[in-house]
Parts: sequence; structure tokens; C-alpha cells
Amino acid sequence: MIAWRDLDRAVEAVGLRLRGGFQCDPADAVPACQDGRPAGTLVLLGNAGGDFWKELAASPEYQDAEAHSLDRWSRRVIESFAEDIGAAAVFPFDGPPYHPFQRWARKAEPVSPSPLGVLIHPRYGLWHGYRGALVFTQTIADMPAREDIPSPCESCADKPCLSACPVDAFTQGRYHVADCVNHIASPGGEDCMASSCRARRACPVGKAYLYGALQSRFHMSAFLESRRRDRAVDNE
Repeated sequence: MIAWRDLDRAVEAVGLRLRGGFQCDPADAVPACQDGRPAGTLVLLGNAGGDFWKELAASPEYQDAEAHSLDRWSRRVIESFAEDIGAAAVFPFDGPPYHPFQRWARKAEPVSPSPLGVLIHPRYGLWHGYRGALVFTQTIADMPAREDIPSPCESCADKPCLSACPVDAFTQGRYHVADCVNHIASPGGEDCMASSCRARRACPVGKAYLYGALQSRFHMSAFLESRRRDRAVDNE
């Protein structure tokens, strides 16, 4: 039987961390394991802050300068790890249709939607992500129960994240994608490119997990390139 503490040590060695898990129910839409048996337990893998950055920056996926380096690195690392321990690997970037990672995340740990639309964690703030998940047929021994922590946004009266964007790309309940993309693609958007989204930085939660300069530019450049590709497809 696999123990949570052993999983934790193993994923930490590759720059990731366990982001909670749960016993699967048919309503969770967790895919079956590779041998066709139904899913028993799902465990999320992800990062907080720059957990994986050193590993990614030294990887062949990053060095080859091809697109989707983080996704390709995540697939290689997590699939290799899953094979070693007899689990199935699933990823948020496989699709369409895409796996409901945000729904899984809310069941696994105390994250909730922020005014910016992305999930906020009570410790990591907006500086975290999910890179994949492991699906097991069996129960994971000593898997911790989901913490019951209220969203930090509930007690945040000022909502500085909604007023920090220089082009007002965020309003309550809406993200104006085109305004954001046009800004960060312009000389005036260099601050966001170099230090990450100004609206995210305005959030007071998780300041210890802010991305470093190289990681910030990497994520912002990847976001900008993805929007350019989407526009190119729309114009075909």
C-alpha cells in the first residue's frame, strides 16, 4: 500500500508538491486507470511559487526553446513517476475535452475562485498551479483530510487586485482578455512581463510565493504566445 509521506518525498525530489487528494466518486469524472479498473484515489500534483523552476530551467524541454516546455516537462516527469509507482497520469492541458482540474482542486484542498477568476489558496495566494494528477486504484494510506479554511477573499474588503491593473482588465466577474494582451504586448506592459501580472501582485496573500524574475517572464511570455496562437486560429 502506498503511503502519503512516501509520495510527498518522491514528488518533492522532482520539484513538485502534493496538492491534496480524494477518494473518487463517479460524479468526479476521474478517468479509469490504465488497466481499466475504476479510479480509487486521485492525488493532485502542482507547485507553489518557484518549486519546480530550477528543475524546469535545467530540463531539455526548456533548453530546446520549443513551445509548451512546461507542459512537456510535466508530462515527462509525471508519467515517469506514475509508471514507477503503478498509477495513471492525467493532465490539465490534455483536451478538448479537458479534465475538470479546478473542480478536483476544490475537492482536494481549500482553494476558491478569486475576483480575478483564478483559484486562490489561503497560504499560496495566486502563486500556485496544478501540473497533473495521479490516479490510483487503491486507497492512499495516511492521506490528510481536506482542510476547511475560508477563502481569504471573503475578508478582503478593498479587493486591490481589481484596481491594480493599468488597463482595468479585471472587473468583478469579468476578465477583459484583449485589453490585457494588448497591454503586455506593448512597451507599457514591461512591468507585468518582468514581474508578473500587476493585479496578481496586488493581492496581499501568499507574498512569500511570488515568482522570481525569470519565472515571471517565462509564464507571461507563454500566456502572450498562447493568445497570439488563438488569434491566428480565429483569423483562419
